[in-house]
Amino acid sequence: MPCSSPRSRDLRANRYSASNQLYLLTSVVHDRVPLFSDWRVGRLVVDAFRLAETEGAAHSLAWVVMPDHFHWLIELQNGTLSTLMRRAKSRSAHSVNRMLGRRGPVWQMGYHDRALRSDEDIKSVARYIVANPLRAGLVERIGDYPLWDVGWEF
Repeated sequence: MPCSSPRSRDLRANRYSASNQLYLLTSVVHDRVPLFSDWRVGRLVVDAFRLAETEGAAHSLAWVVMPDHFHWLIELQNGTLSTLMRRAKSRSAHSVNRMLGRRGPVWQMGYHDRALRSDEDIKSVARYIVANPLRAGLVERIGDYPLWDVGWEF
């Protein structure tokens, strides 16, 4: 009997979204092009995060926009993860393409999500997120990187 492996889009077809659940979300730029090396372009992704918060879709706890991907720690408020990510990626892609005078995809299809367990140390997850630029060798101190935020001091 032939073994068929599921495609990545099929693996997430029935993903579950729960209001008030904490999620770590990650999305990658199409072909890993470092579009957000220019912090002004990366701010367009931040604008999409803030709009999601203003609309009541999610509460942002921490995020970092790296040159070719982002990590976003949220508490889902209203709607589903799929809707939240579709809107954030669509809005940011439209803005990025307009700013750069380009066409075509900005994001790879799909995204990665991980629901955090109630016993996980949320501050540790947030520290991991905002330390990405350090681990990547982009800066020597977290405060030197322009595209991150966290909802509390640590």
